[in-house]
Amino acid sequence: MSSASEIPSTRTRRPNRHRLRTTVLWILGVLVLLVVGVLFWAHAVMLGERPASLEVWRNPDITVTATDHSVVLSPSNNASEVGLVFIPGAKVDPYAYMYKLSGIVEQTGATVVITKPTLNLAFFDTRPLDTFTNDAPEVTEWFVGGHSLGGVRACQMADTADAAADGVTGLVLFGSYCANDLSESGLRVLSISGSDDGLSTPAKIDAAAHLLPADAVFVEIDGANHASFGDYGVQPGDGTATIDDTEMRREITDALQGFGL
Repeated sequence: MSSASEIPSTRTRRPNRHRLRTTVLWILGVLVLLVVGVLFWAHAVMLGERPASLEVWRNPDITVTATDHSVVLSPSNNASEVGLVFIPGAKVDPYAYMYKLSGIVEQTGATVVITKPTLNLAFFDTRPLDTFTNDAPEVTEWFVGGHSLGGVRACQMADTADAAADGVTGLVLFGSYCANDLSESGLRVLSISGSDDGLSTPAKIDAAAHLLPADAVFVEIDGANHASFGDYGVQPGDGTATIDDTEMRREITDALQGFGL
């Protein structure tokens, strides 16, 4: 017969269960706070400047169509069969790129599809490229491009079987550079950078140039900084721009038009 001292005490079990429950609740609470914090951070975007966007909306030569996943700039007349899927920089409002990209729509009849990345971060966006190319079914030749981290994501998207199937022939980088090797991809590549970019500095772009095809075209815009490629105000860590928005738009348009967009 067992003695009373050998019988497990419920008094020692209950505190253990209480500590376990407290630990689990504490871990869940921390996880919830982390998720809420990430969501809050991701949604705190650098907003596009209203006057620049309104200039595009009011331009009779450009039709703006907003969907749940993109902003489409298409020519009102004489559309070409060339298009650009453009990926915004991290936490930058897609509408912030309308004005700087509108020149190529107006001048050559190209269609531009600016994506609305998941959580405002391109690397969280796993949707296939045709999610965006389907917005302009009349386009037969596509370029993929992006600004800053959006350009890094564009590098990844451009060199895939899906991209080839969608008619992607080239890559356009705004203040950006690739992290994957595209040197043997056969893609046509245009890299537009700013002389006063404090984030994607000229040195960083030069250091990553070997990842692009040997015939890649490099255009450095004098007086442009990182934020010059959009219209969303000052960006922390950036250099100081000495070029105005109108001239920047012209420089971007000229580079894209010369590249064949």
